[in-house]
Amino acid sequence: MRSRQKVIDAALELVGEGGFAAASIAAVASRAGVSRQTIYSIFGSREDMVSQAIISVTMAATEEMRSGVDTAEGPTEYLVEFIVAGRAVLYRHPVLATLLRGESLNPLFDSGMLDRARPVAREMLSPMADQFPQLAPRIDDIVEMAVLLGLSVILFDDPTGRSDEDLRTFLTRWLGPYLG
Repeated sequence: MRSRQKVIDAALELVGEGGFAAASIAAVASRAGVSRQTIYSIFGSREDMVSQAIISVTMAATEEMRSGVDTAEGPTEYLVEFIVAGRAVLYRHPVLATLLRGESLNPLFDSGMLDRARPVAREMLSPMADQFPQLAPRIDDIVEMAVLLGLSVILFDDPTGRSDEDLRTFLTRWLGPYLG
């Protein structure tokens, strides 16, 4: 477990310094003080290593994203505030902000990204299902919608083009009829 965390930390440092291309297996192994084989035995591939590193940062940022949803009066407000907070965190965090770059090796454009994003989103949104138990039968659809809508906001929307309040209005208009 110690080697795994060293590799993740090294990958995040390299991504933060030079983008996704900087996080090669050789560079990460050198930075982490482990062998390339150790990385392959823990993660299997470079793509999985980088994705797991980004997931670890995302999960750490989840607490900040949840701070505005504790007082949500309904599921629509919960999900809207979660997405708005997620956009803010993404733009502020130096490693997560690299996801906004269209550079090669960006895990957002990896063919397996959606399969890796769904369980992460499910874990991030599990408090929503706890807070609003009536959503339990639809949680998989809500997770799918949140992943796809969240990616759209990340890739095509930014705070300079649409304020948080404008984003809230837009999301509420579209999510409200489904979530109630």
